Amino acid sequence: MKKIFLLSITFCFVNQVNFCQTILEADGPGETYELINSVFAPGYNAVETPDCNHNDFGRHIDEVFDKELNKNVFRFHIHTAPDNDRCKKFDRQRNEIKAYKQSPDNILAVEKEKIQYKWKFKLDKNFQPSSSFTHIHQIKAVGGSEASMPLFTLTVRKGSPDKLELRYAKNKSQVSLGKVALEALKGQWVEVTETILFDDEKGKYEIKITNLKTGKTIFKYKKNNIRTWKTDALFLRPKWGIYRSLKKSTDLRDEQLLYADFSITELKSKK
Repeated sequence: MKKIFLLSITFCFVNQVNFCQTILEADGPGETYELINSVFAPGYNAVETPDCNHNDFGRHIDEVFDKELNKNVFRFHIHTAPDNDRCKKFDRQRNEIKAYKQSPDNILAVEKEKIQYKWKFKLDKNFQPSSSFTHIHQIKAVGGSEASMPLFTLTVRKGSPDKLELRYAKNKSQVSLGKVALEALKGQWVEVTETILFDDEKGKYEIKITNLKTGKTIFKYKKNNIRTWKTDALFLRPKWGIYRSLKKSTDLRDEQLLYADFSITELKSKK
């Protein structure tokens, strides 16, 4: 039976302040890619998976019922072998969803806009990150000379202890803005709220990660007057999922990463 996508909606209100919110929620097994695409790129493909080299497994993003949240959630699969990066690169693996040039304008950031991204995710209690990179969220530019380097990245990294790290690139080189021990997130549903005023000189950035069960803030960072744009960018867009290096494949294992309740809210329209 064909699913009707009722939980994937966009609300827009125009009054004193323009407000537009896009919501993507899992609605049960089957047609997961179609559901994601109906929100992030209607009529196109916003899903980047390793299916091409691992057809016998099937789709690498599906939906399952989560007892803790009491609702359906998205499950992202990645396997140490034979998964790769879309049969294009073989030293890394990618299983992500994204906004991109075919996406609705209201989920693409242009300069002077203020956008809030919210989502929930859960790492397995035995999750194993790479000592190279394992990215789970990025804000990236499309167009311009700095498009290859993400503006902001949430990455998990093997260490003593393992950590979740917030990375930032003003131009083409990254720095760390903060870290938290990964143990605080493993096996726990957490909610992320990330708010960005996109501006070449006077941008603003704020992120908070909260344990859903306890309400405790696990990680937070806030900065004003920070560059939140990329040179000659057409727009900036979010990505979520698992993007990890295979250079230290012995660090890794097959993983399932859960996501739920994506929302993109345009808080301030371009002047």
